[in-house]
This record gives sequence, C-alpha cells and structure tokens, in this order.
Amino acid sequence: MTDTARITLQTPIRFDDPLPDAVDTVIIGGGVIGVFTALYLAEAGQSVLLCEKGRVAGEQSSRNWGWIRQQGRDEAELPLMIDALRLWKEVDARLDGACGVRTVGVSYLTTQKSDLARYETWVETARRHGLQSRMLNAGEVVALFGGRARERWIGGVTTPSDARGEPWKAVPAVARLAQSVGVRIAENCAVRRLELAGGQLRGVVTEAGRVACDQVVLAGGAWSSLFLRAHGLNLPQLSVRATALQTHPMSDFAPGNSVDEGLAMRRREDGGYTLALGDRHGFFLGPDALRHLHRYMPLIRDSFAHTDLEPGAPTGFPDSWRTPRGWAAEEETPFERMRVLEPEPVADHIGLMLSRFAERFPSIGTPIVRDSWAGMIDTMPDVVPVIDRAPGLPGLIVATGMSGHGFGIGPGVGRALARMVTGQGPEHGLARFRYARFTDGTRLRRGPSL
Repeated sequence: MTDTARITLQTPIRFDDPLPDAVDTVIIGGGVIGVFTALYLAEAGQSVLLCEKGRVAGEQSSRNWGWIRQQGRDEAELPLMIDALRLWKEVDARLDGACGVRTVGVSYLTTQKSDLARYETWVETARRHGLQSRMLNAGEVVALFGGRARERWIGGVTTPSDARGEPWKAVPAVARLAQSVGVRIAENCAVRRLELAGGQLRGVVTEAGRVACDQVVLAGGAWSSLFLRAHGLNLPQLSVRATALQTHPMSDFAPGNSVDEGLAMRRREDGGYTLALGDRHGFFLGPDALRHLHRYMPLIRDSFAHTDLEPGAPTGFPDSWRTPRGWAAEEETPFERMRVLEPEPVADHIGLMLSRFAERFPSIGTPIVRDSWAGMIDTMPDVVPVIDRAPGLPGLIVATGMSGHGFGIGPGVGRALARMVTGQGPEHGLARFRYARFTDGTRLRRGPSL
C-alpha cells in the first residue's frame, strides 16, 4: 500500500510511536485539522502526542474532493482560508510537492439566472479581502473545458488563485513532517476518556494507557460529538454521507476545479478525475438526529429534496441506534470497534455522476470508473465549524463540524488552534465559531454549503 492508494482499514499502520508518560498537548484525531495543529504546536516548542483510533486521514480528510478553495466561503472563514492557501503552498514546498498542491482555480457554473446574483455578491465579498474573483459569461465557461463541453451554462464565477491537492497523499505527508519535528503519532490508538481531577484536565486515557497532559485538542470529525457526550457536553453535530469516484486517466481537458448544480470535478495527478454530485447526499436517522432536529429544520427544509433518508446508520456508526453514549475508561469504546468510518458508496449516485459527465461532455463520453468511495461529512446546523474551548472543561479545545470544507482550510485552522493552545491571541476573529452560539440565544446565521 502506497500514498497513491486510498486509505482504508486495510492500509498498513504507518505511525506507531510509543506513548510517552506525559506531554504538553494531546490531539485526538489524525485528520487534516489534527495533523496541522500538531505540526504547528511542535514547531512552537510544545511536546505533542497525536492519537488516531484508525489511520491518519482514514476518514473524511482523504475522502473529500481535494479542493483548496477560498471561493464561496463564509466571510468569517475567509481570513483563515487565505492563510490556509498560503500554508498549503509552504508545506508542499517543504515536502518537495508531496501534497500535490497546484494553483488551478475554482469555478462555480450555473444554468439558472438566480445564481448569477449570488455569484455577484460573492465577487464583492472577495474584493473586500483582496481576491481576484470574477464573473464568467457562457463563452468563458465553455473555454474552461477546452471546447470539449456542451454549451449548457449561462455563466459562472471563478477564483483563479484557488488550488487543489491530493488528499490520499497530502495529510500523511504532513504527518510525517510533524513526526520529523518531534510529534509522536500513534495509529490504532483510541482516546477513551479525558482524565479529570477537581474539574481540571490531568490527562487522557487511551486504549494503550494513560498520558498526562495540560491540554487536549479534539479534532475527531464525525466522532467528536459522541466523545463530548460521554463527558456531559451536548454539541449539535451530525454527519451526512457523500459518494465520490475516481476515473481512469483521461485527457487533461479541465485542469481547474468546477461544480454546477449537479456535478463536481477535480483533475487528479494520476491523470484521472475525481467526480462527485453537487446536489445529492445521504442521511442516516439516529438518536442524535432526533435530539437536534429542531436546530437543523431550516437546513432540512432547503435540502430535503436532495437528501436520501435512511432509517438507521450501520452498526458502529457514531449515530447508530446501538452505539453507546457513555463508557468507563477501562471499557472498549465505539472508537475501537470502528477504527475507520467507511460507509458504502451509493451506486445510484455513481450512475448519476457518469451520466451527467457524459451529458456535459458528449465528445468524451462516459468515463471508466477506477474506484469509488463514500465519507461521512461532519456538519453543524449553520454549516460553519466549532473552533473554541469547551464550556465547563478547562483544557479541552474543540475543532469540529468543518461541514465538508475541512481539507482546504485545515492548515489555517491548525495554526489558529496552535495559537489558542499556546495562549497567543487569535490573528483572526473566531467569534463566529464559538461553542456557545448554540446555547446563548444567538440566532444562527447559516453559511454557504458549498
């Protein structure tokens, strides 16, 4: 198994550092957020242990589209994302291109006049932050695809400075860099519980033993709310299933990232394309879904027609009806029973991707599928993350609910978290991402879903 293969439970363990007795900070979760936080903390002089219950980047950090985009972001995310783009380029250069970062642009395309006004609004937002986003007319959209596309779009918007990366390679490569500067990384090592004494954090209990620490960063993706609930904290985080596929190598007719009402595309370094649907996802009903239903109603009303509802998650999933919500430190946890969250891809969605591609590019036809997969995207009711200290648990910082935007923004969030851990003031405003917005009476303002 190499970094050009998809990361699954069958991927051999690559990080197996022995657990120390004590460190300054423990990071729970070896996805893009946790790995970059670990890197920047170690470079700030901290001793760091990163615990991953399965494989580094085994879940959504390697199952995403691979976009590194500023375009379309919630305005509060933009400063973090602008930083993230710069940091992706820096780390890719340090790793001699191992992350596959390429500046190719991101374009949103449409057949609907109503979308153009929304795109114009984004261009104004972009200009306030120094980005060179611009509108596209119908002819310019066709030119994006080298003349190979059917003339179906009326226009769009593009941000040429946006980029792409290779998720299967990028996060493990950054993890190796973090390890080289002193971060200890342990795969197949779930953190079972926090160790508290007198209301203070004293350490963590892992399946391999106890580690003392002063601070913990929880970056557990779809598993974060389950971990918090076991400690008495209620976070309204849910997850949706998204399917994607990899084609066999094809001509390089579309080097940029693009999405319209139905199809998303990214050119891959292996010569193929990653395809996904822009308008379909799956949702498993479970106890957390019912518990938080009222908070998600505005989002549900807008997305119901595009959502495939299923009565229950597979056994072992975070919101499965059979998944326990509490356990003792000496007990096996749900995190150990499901090392890698790997939902089945939806065959109908794969069929839609292929037919939509052939419809948009009739001169190319139906692509050949090389691989397909699905991932569980952790989301919040307002589609922006939580990046904050946990209420009532001094020493615990929560970074979750990236809402499908985590791969691109990962370095920016990691840098912000490292500053939080080390007591430095934030470089950018983080009030939009506070934990307490769900309990302090604030009227939630929904961010863009794409």
